[in-house]
Parts: sequence; C-alpha cells; structure tokens
Amino acid sequence: MSETPPNTLQYRFDGPEDAPVLILGPSLGTTWHMWDRQVPELTRQWRVLRFDLPGHGGAPAHPAGSVAELATRLLATLDSIGVQRFGYAGCALGGAIGIELALRHPERLASLALVAASPRFGTADEFRQRGVIVRTNGLDPIARTSPDRWFTGGFAAAQPAITEWAVQMVRTTDPGCYIAACEALASFDVRTELGRVGVPTLVLVGSDDQVTGPAEARTLVAGIPDARLAVVPGASHLVPVEQPAAVTDLLVHHFSTAWQQPYDTGQTALPAAPVSPAIASAPYVTPVAEIAPAAVPAQPAGQPDRYETGLKIRREVLGDAHVDRALAEAEGFSGEFEEFVTRYAWGEIWNRPGLDRRTRSCVTLTALVAGGHLEELAFHTRAALRNGLTPDEIKEVLLQAAVYCGVPAANSAFRVARQVIREETTPAE
Repeated sequence: MSETPPNTLQYRFDGPEDAPVLILGPSLGTTWHMWDRQVPELTRQWRVLRFDLPGHGGAPAHPAGSVAELATRLLATLDSIGVQRFGYAGCALGGAIGIELALRHPERLASLALVAASPRFGTADEFRQRGVIVRTNGLDPIARTSPDRWFTGGFAAAQPAITEWAVQMVRTTDPGCYIAACEALASFDVRTELGRVGVPTLVLVGSDDQVTGPAEARTLVAGIPDARLAVVPGASHLVPVEQPAAVTDLLVHHFSTAWQQPYDTGQTALPAAPVSPAIASAPYVTPVAEIAPAAVPAQPAGQPDRYETGLKIRREVLGDAHVDRALAEAEGFSGEFEEFVTRYAWGEIWNRPGLDRRTRSCVTLTALVAGGHLEELAFHTRAALRNGLTPDEIKEVLLQAAVYCGVPAANSAFRVARQVIREETTPAE
C-alpha cells in the first residue's frame, strides 16, 4: 500500500521484489481488485503493481481530466519508487493509459496488453452526458446499471455476489473523480497515432462486449504494427472478472514471450518462459490485411486557424450531435454564417482565458433570457450542464434574470430549462 500525494496514484505491490515489474491498470468505476484473480499466477514471474484511479477504491479524490494526466501521475508514482521499465496491461480506461504510455514514453514500456480497449471510446457526447447524470443524481444510477455493461446476463445471474460487488464498487467512487474520468475518455482519440505504438501488443476482448467489442479491438490490431488479437468467448466488458483463467493464460503467454529488449537502461530483459500446450493454443489471430484504422475526416481546406479551435470548443460545449446537425443544414446561403459563428463566437470569445466555461454559461443564459431567444436557450441549457452547472445553479441564474429581464421572460425560460434538465438528467432505464 502507499501514501498518495496529489501528483501520484494509490498503488500496491505483490510478488517477489527482484522480479520484473508488471503493472495492471483498472477500468472506469473499478478498483485494483478487478485483477485479484490474475495476481496469484502473475506473481510467479513478475512483481505486480496495481493502482487505483483518483477517487476510486478509497484513493484520494484528486480529479484528473485527461488520459495524459493519468499517465503522468502513474509515471510520477513509478519514479518515486524507482521503477524505470515495466510491462503494462490495462482494461478500458486503463488500456487508454497504456496506449498513452506507449506513444509518449516508449522507452519505459517493455510490453503492452490492451483489454476491452479502443482508440476512441464511443463519442464525447456519451461520456459528457454520463457526467451530467452523475452531477445531478449521484453515482447510484450508474452503479445500478454497471452489471449490464460489464457482464453477460448469464454471468450476472449466476454470480449475484460479484454483481453486487460491482455495484458497490461504483457507488463508493468519488463523483467528481468519476466525472473527470468521463471527461478524460470523452477527449481521448488516438486513431491517427496507432502506427507509432512500437512495443509488442496483445489486444484482448470479450466476444460479447457491447461497450468496446471485437470491432474496436480489430481497429487496434490493424493500426498497431506489432499487435495480436485474442477474443475470449462468453465474456463481456469486464473480461478479467468474468473469464479470469482465460485472461490469466493469455497475459502470461504474452508477457513471457513478447517482452521487448530494453532501451539503454542497463536492465536485463525477462527471458522467455516455457509455454504449456494449453496456453500455446490460446485463440490468437494475426491482423487481417483488409481491416484499416478508422478514417478521420479531413478538416475543411482554407479555413482560418481560429475555425479549428472554435469547432473543437463548439463541439465540447454544445455536443457533437448539435454541431453536426447545424453544419449539415448549412448550405450556400448560410454556410458563411456558420463559419463566422464558429470562428468568432467559439474560436475567439469562448476561447478567451478571462472567464471559465461555467461563468460564460451563466452570462450566456442571462443574455438569452433577456433577448427571448428560447430555442438557443434550450441548447445552451444543455451546454451549461456540460460545463458543470447543476440544475440548482441554473435555477439561480434564471431567478436572477427574472429581476433584471422581467418575469414574463423568466417564466418562458423556466419552462424551456425545466424540460431540458428533465431530459438530460433522467437516467436511461
């Protein structure tokens, strides 16, 4: 166990002190205990380090809003205990941290396993919407639906104790840290960078994973030059918990045979261990030539620099669906206006450092009430929730506006905002 300064992560060690270090990274909403069933076998050859995400598993609640920041904290933790080179296996968000390490700090990484991972996790809107729900309702709605995302129906029914453990694991997470982790996943996108991952990589996925399934796994395999794919039958998203023996065998095989020689570190690479026939027959397949990394649309040519900045901010605040709809509806007559709004309102004004986005949302809501712009008030109420305002804070803004903009205007605004807040903060069944 460890004491945890704000720039590091809570961790624990298992296994012999003189063995090479293998790190196991958790997924969003879980703790290092998700790897409990792998540890006894892995510690036969490795010194296993497991860590908790901020605010998870009783770890100090120091939110980290990007995958890069989580990777930086992990490296600071390793530096503080003298670990220079290591193997790494991570599940989902933990896998994203592994990709970040491989891209930004390849000299530290000997081998990589990505479990239930993706170069981009769904859409930014999905994770920001989850943040809105948690900010409004707490973590209970997310906790209650976690087994549906993590396990197959048969496993959840047959293992009620594990299912309840999963619910409680989410329920006891710090909400602010969970929201920050959602933001980290919302902004994570390395689809165009996979070709620079230069370490041997195992991509492991459950056959029934509905969150980051075999399609996402094949995208990783197609993009990473030295990658192999293993599909575990009868498993969903939290495959190390649902199929522990299969995952353990695959990890032992991979890290025993694909431990890349060190850079100039003076360390000795782990010698390849004998592979039993059962492990050797694990379901590996080689990358398929026709699978290509997900294409990223080219940015419009000839746009000013502030257009790209504005488009990014506009998407972050209003959501991809709204922006895509606005741009799709733009044609010859209104196309230049959309470019103007993106460049000036979003690329310049919303990008200024003088106010944070919460404050800008307060100002914007008030101005829209004063002008009676109810349609724009609706999507800026959604934006305010994304920017961190709670429903109670939005109510206070509208009450303040009622004094200075008039009761009739505020009455209409309350009607619009109430409907939007109901839609955005009601958990999906």
